[in-house]
Amino acid sequence: MSLHPQIVLSLKALADANLPAMHTLTPVEARELMTAVTRARGAEGGPIARAEDRTAPGPAGDIPVRVYWPNEEGPLPIVVYFHGGGHVIGSLETHDAIARNVACESGALVVSVDYRMGPEHRFPAAVEDSWAAVLWAAEAAESLGADPGRIAVCGDSAGGNLAAVVALLARDAGGPAIRLQSLVYPVSDYNLQSDSYDAFAEGYGPLTRRAMEWFRTHYLNGPADAEDWRASPIKAASLAGVAPAHVITASHDVLRDDGVRYAAALAAAGVPVRHTEYAGMIHGFFGMIPAIDDAAAAHREVGAEMRRAFTG
Repeated sequence: MSLHPQIVLSLKALADANLPAMHTLTPVEARELMTAVTRARGAEGGPIARAEDRTAPGPAGDIPVRVYWPNEEGPLPIVVYFHGGGHVIGSLETHDAIARNVACESGALVVSVDYRMGPEHRFPAAVEDSWAAVLWAAEAAESLGADPGRIAVCGDSAGGNLAAVVALLARDAGGPAIRLQSLVYPVSDYNLQSDSYDAFAEGYGPLTRRAMEWFRTHYLNGPADAEDWRASPIKAASLAGVAPAHVITASHDVLRDDGVRYAAALAAAGVPVRHTEYAGMIHGFFGMIPAIDDAAAAHREVGAEMRRAFTG
């Protein structure tokens, strides 16, 4: 299987830009680089009614969130969205267009969460904030014009990891009831050992094996944390009874096997799963709008799966 021609062009543009490798940067430098690259793409996201910055109460203080209302009549279903970035980089701004598209395509109110990140706030700070945001979304639903009985969680990469973890937390807590967990190339195992880590270690975009090791070093407190299911959800004692899942993977991605294995583990536990692999795509393609057609296709797919879950 070869890389998609649009990805080939994207990789050439990255090579021509001569950007520094992720693992050579400080976290602050890496955040600045991600912000600059996102701005250069110029993505705007789909049409929505409005967006507002708010805060949700968290275990270490207020958590910044951005709430997006679609152009649809309420009460609206809710999607709590967690951005990617290895639990170290990324923000409400870098993933604004994605969150707008999720709201537009799903017809749901989207709550995008600016959770705490490493190395300033190491594991499990991101998990604690993400869970607190889900609880707040459920509690604040009616005041936002939304339906607390129709909630989904969604995230890409590290955000997919957090979406999977909060789905497990919701199961264990007996609620809020999660209709769907939509996981876009999620990190499911921080041990970073699979065939795709070997096959795509270098040369397939910014997320290399060394970059993942860099993220792990800045996020986790030490090797033992990788065995904690809140960091590696595939390590959970049981996945039975968790929310139905929608998993997207990219064929040329170090995290491909993480998503494939997690989808298989969920299915083996009796959880309804739909898994789609995008051929010729690399990690990060979900955010590569408007240049990559499959990014827009994946956004539409996420929205369609959300609508199906909310009406089922």
